[in-house]
Amino acid sequence: MYDESQAGDVTTAARSRNDMVHVPGGTFRMGSDAHYPEEAPAHFVHVDSFWIDRTPITNRQFRQFVDATGHVTLAEKAPDPKDYPGALPEMLHPASLVFTPPGRPVDLRNFYNWWQFQRDANWRQPYGPGSSIDDDHPVVHVAFADVEAYAVWADKELPTEAEWEFASRGGLDGAEYAWGAELTPEGRHMANTWQGAFPNENLKSDGYERTSPVTAFPPNGFGIHDMIGNVWEWTRDWFAARHADVAESPCCAAVNPRGAPEDASYDPRETIRIPRKVLKGGSHLCAPNYCRRYRPAARHAQPVDTSTSHCGFRLVSHAPPPLERLEEHSR
Repeated sequence: MYDESQAGDVTTAARSRNDMVHVPGGTFRMGSDAHYPEEAPAHFVHVDSFWIDRTPITNRQFRQFVDATGHVTLAEKAPDPKDYPGALPEMLHPASLVFTPPGRPVDLRNFYNWWQFQRDANWRQPYGPGSSIDDDHPVVHVAFADVEAYAVWADKELPTEAEWEFASRGGLDGAEYAWGAELTPEGRHMANTWQGAFPNENLKSDGYERTSPVTAFPPNGFGIHDMIGNVWEWTRDWFAARHADVAESPCCAAVNPRGAPEDASYDPRETIRIPRKVLKGGSHLCAPNYCRRYRPAARHAQPVDTSTSHCGFRLVSHAPPPLERLEEHSR
């Protein structure tokens, strides 16, 4: 866990705030009644203006953080047996979840058919020993505590689900996708998603098998890259099976909502109670035949102790980045 007394390279942290995009506040229709039940009900929400990272946090940026602070991610640590009573001994070692194509059609109701708890998989070697990373790809294998530690170091914070969804829409309120009404307008791929029959057939029509550079696809209307596809992104809100807000008119919109209480986030099917946060944006594994969550309204539950090969993050700030503040003071 990052200790705030380890300030590290403050200049590097401040410099990371200069590549942010200003998102003007506004009222919009959040969620959807047309897809998965957890996206409902569609309802009006208002968010104040904020700044958001232009791209997901990259491997280069995360390495700067680790070099400055000595942070060790959750995936690089052996789990404490006291936290996981009854866990098999072979599960109590440093590891993370890695997507592993089965090479054949499988039952889509069982995600264990394509997820493997890979020993020594982490942000440095995302597919296990012998694998490597590209600096301009999004960092993965980061649990919630890891992204919180990075946020403290960078003097930013995770977005709320409402902030994230508003930013992802890029000004297109009510549109199905972050870029409009069609998934691939005129045959053009707008995000890194899955083409073919998931999980065994990856046609790579968008040019990528797994993650991609964070600016490989066009930005949305606000100038923000990779809000959809590539990697899921952590938010700071607790997950619940449905949206709690039900405002059907802009006049009654909740202002800067914070989602569900922590108690609502637990999965009742699990014997070990781990709270869950909301993930947004979908990933390179989202496909038309499975997980059609490459949309702003889509959401997914992620236990706070879990890291995977398709989940990253970006941050927000409610104060202007340093250069903006300097310009304001000089006027």
